[in-house]
Amino acid sequence: MDVAFNKLEDQHRQLIYRLKKKLELAKKGGGDKRIQKEHEKGKLTARERISYLLDGESEYLEVGALAADGMYEAEGGCPSAGVVTVIGRIRGRLCVVVANDATVKAGAWFPMTAKKNLRAQEIAMENRLPIVYLVDSAGVYLPMQDEIFPDKEHFGRQFRNNAKMSAMGIVQIAAIMGSCVAGGAYLPIMSDEALIVDKTGTIFLAGSYLVKAAIGEVVDNETLGGAATHCQISGVTDNKYDSDRDCLDAIRQIMDTIGDPQKAGFNRNTPTPPAKKMEEILGLFPLDRSKPYDMLPIIERLVDGSEFRQYKKEYGKTLICGTGRIEGWAVGIIANQRQVVKNGKGEMQMGGVIYSDSADKAARFIMNCNQRKIPLLFLHDVSGFMVGSKAEHGGIIKDGAKMVNAVANSVVPKFSVIIGNSYGAGNYAMCGKAYDPRLICSWPTGRMAVMSGESAAKTLLQIKVAGLKKSGKVISEEDEKELLEEITRKYENTLSPYYAASRLWIDAVISPLETRQWISMGIAAADHAPIAEKFNPGVIQT
Repeated sequence: MDVAFNKLEDQHRQLIYRLKKKLELAKKGGGDKRIQKEHEKGKLTARERISYLLDGESEYLEVGALAADGMYEAEGGCPSAGVVTVIGRIRGRLCVVVANDATVKAGAWFPMTAKKNLRAQEIAMENRLPIVYLVDSAGVYLPMQDEIFPDKEHFGRQFRNNAKMSAMGIVQIAAIMGSCVAGGAYLPIMSDEALIVDKTGTIFLAGSYLVKAAIGEVVDNETLGGAATHCQISGVTDNKYDSDRDCLDAIRQIMDTIGDPQKAGFNRNTPTPPAKKMEEILGLFPLDRSKPYDMLPIIERLVDGSEFRQYKKEYGKTLICGTGRIEGWAVGIIANQRQVVKNGKGEMQMGGVIYSDSADKAARFIMNCNQRKIPLLFLHDVSGFMVGSKAEHGGIIKDGAKMVNAVANSVVPKFSVIIGNSYGAGNYAMCGKAYDPRLICSWPTGRMAVMSGESAAKTLLQIKVAGLKKSGKVISEEDEKELLEEITRKYENTLSPYYAASRLWIDAVISPLETRQWISMGIAAADHAPIAEKFNPGVIQT
């Protein structure tokens, strides 16, 4: 490999190292001292519980590890939004596990905690996966209750989802392994089975202090809502256990008895690694987001045997469409081509831009994949749709609408990986978060926004300068330069994949080398949910 390749690979590995360090810090939760305090109580931490519960060396995905990253700093931070959510296997059965992290503000719910819990439930519902709740929470973080409690997608929505999942036949198992108070008490009790750990688990609508204040009764928390009370007197919980491990063992035994799931029946062959080394992506994918490159070699390093069959190869070249396999699973891939290409009329087309012909091709390819029951993978490096009089006269809005329509109404599972730019309506057409991908993640090189930082900053500068001049202020060239730098810096921060991950606009920031694992496990999860809805693209603009 040449010097440029090696230099680029080193730069990518530095980005991956930064990602690793951010994840390590997030996984510390409330820190070593808080972890020690949990151990002194005879409790495992949230991550230790999950590690014990999941099958030995089996693979798992953590969703939202960087949720709330950089947020709530005035409150001391809330690593991973105070809850750990994973997709993994228990006794061979793929499940969603949700565990409150009591090392972070005693597991209290912040606004992002609610959003993350709802995302975990959404994954379980979409894929019809059993879900396990490991409950250990002090309830709503009261100083922010107005941002957690009353709205449609707030705290109460999880109990609505409990009821809906029960009606759908989705297995829900809950273990009360610490505090479980107020409205939060409904979550485990609306599950199919509620387990509780003796002496450390408690569940009640109001704790002893509130009971005394409300009705004057003096009672301790253990008598009020401990394991003995609810297993022997109220019947609220089903069985009590002497330790966290005993309780987790019981969950494993329950999962061992669940009947086989129905299957969607997605096609899978024996997995094979790419023939071209996956690690070479790090030397091929440019960090300069304005630099053109060929997307095809990237795809060839993601698919089994590096075998990829293109659809309409010579037409609509700024979008690459085709079929391949990832860990044996058949998948339809739609990816932005970042090279400058020449269409059949001899006209030059810019890489990363969606033109009428490429939008038309992609819409038809998506329809074909729905017809053949093939999951879809979108690889984002898109600047947006083509603009200008020629594009408008050619019907770019009509053809773009056709692609968006096909994406929105697709019934096969969709997955999105943001590897580079994901700007404007291009994000929508390439199945951004608003279009219900089963999983959406980003490489450290991903960027998401209405437009690029440079374009946005210049636009925002014009607005700012016009406002200042209108108020009578004189703006020098030096002032404009300083304003541009400030605006650019602030805007660029919002483009970061970490900014997106902290707000759960994406499920994770991943190394490029983890892409195959994410897509493979995502399709394996989706295969648990038979497709019941008929593909109907609605009114297609022609």
